[in-house]
Amino acid sequence: MRRGVFRGGVDDVRTMARGWRWGRRSMVPRSAEAYVQAAEPTVFPTDWSRTRPLRVLREVAQKGGLEPLFRSQVRTRVEGLDVLRSMTGPVIFVANHASHLDTPLILLSLPDDWRRRTAVAAASDYFFDTWWRAVGSAVVFNTFPIERRGGTMATTSGEVLADGWNLLIYPEGTRSTDGWVARFRMGAAWLAVEHGVPVVPVAHRGTFAAMPRGQGWPSPGRRQLTVRFGAPVRPAEGESARDFGARLQAAVAVLLDEDQDTWWAARRRSARGETPDPAGPDVAQWRRVWQQSQSPPAGAPGGRRRRAWSLTR
Repeated sequence: MRRGVFRGGVDDVRTMARGWRWGRRSMVPRSAEAYVQAAEPTVFPTDWSRTRPLRVLREVAQKGGLEPLFRSQVRTRVEGLDVLRSMTGPVIFVANHASHLDTPLILLSLPDDWRRRTAVAAASDYFFDTWWRAVGSAVVFNTFPIERRGGTMATTSGEVLADGWNLLIYPEGTRSTDGWVARFRMGAAWLAVEHGVPVVPVAHRGTFAAMPRGQGWPSPGRRQLTVRFGAPVRPAEGESARDFGARLQAAVAVLLDEDQDTWWAARRRSARGETPDPAGPDVAQWRRVWQQSQSPPAGAPGGRRRRAWSLTR
């Protein structure tokens, strides 16, 4: 009898506790509360990083610190820079994305005058989630945030482009988990169509093998990296961003094929519609990762004589 009374008392206390506000709960049910729209956070502003003093600081950081460190860890082979000789900015560089090595590889491969006027689109939820990472990436790599999950942008890609800066954009949106190319998103294509600027496709290999996702430092042994710049691609009159984006991904696929074989063989396959799919084979994940973990050969692709405009460092 006493146990029953005790249990009943405990149950009464629990019931009262669940209904008590405890200084936090409102007497009004949630379903009856007035809707208040949450304030959208403003993403970290980076206009200051493109001022003259910061451009000087970035030049010192890139040429005096980043480049010697980068060259000490990897070897690079650069081809196709001749396409930039007949061009003036601004342009959009569109590249596949497999590693944190991609950005220094591409920037340090550009001629100095192009490198100094190139800004890099970076994910705000990764590079701008803490102040020290935001400041560091903006100073060294001239990054500006792009929002992948909603929010108010302090600076948009179009504003940076309109100010005369070239843009480096990775249309996949994130680094590859296995080294192969994922489907391109429409952002870069839309910018090119909207602002009427040419797009320079860029394809690189070896960065996944040297420093895959989840690895914080390049693998030992100075792995070989290759990067190839293609002829500019311009949106046709009335072409949609979706169609133009498909052409951009096809251009990068041709460059990747060319980097593994010869220019002529890659062009013939392209003309026949037989360019290998950059998304890779439909096999087990471990085989996809294993295949992309092999660094490109140190010599020119296909064993051919290196072109006059290629550059090895």
